Amino acid sequence: MCEGIDHVWPALLTFPGVPGVEPTNNLVGRAIRPAVLWRKGSFGTQSGSGARFAGAMLTVAATCRMHGLDLFAYLAGVCTASMAGLAVPQLLPSSA
Repeated sequence: MCEGIDHVWPALLTFPGVPGVEPTNNLVGRAIRPAVLWRKGSFGTQSGSGARFAGAMLTVAATCRMHGLDLFAYLAGVCTASMAGLAVPQLLPSSA
């Protein structure tokens, strides 16, 4: 392990020299907590397609939460557009 750490050593000590970089992964831990709790409470998925669906839904939920969007309203818009044969609404605003 010690021999392989040489190539990543500069990255290990990034946080003291770069303003705004925290020395912990608390932000990431808080971000994935809802997914971990969901998996623990539901016993995960039983198939590959179920895992992909759960991953997509958890990603959409996290993105909506990060941007202050209503998850239910977005999913209702997706279902309505799909049933009408229209394009799915964008989750994120397009950068102009």
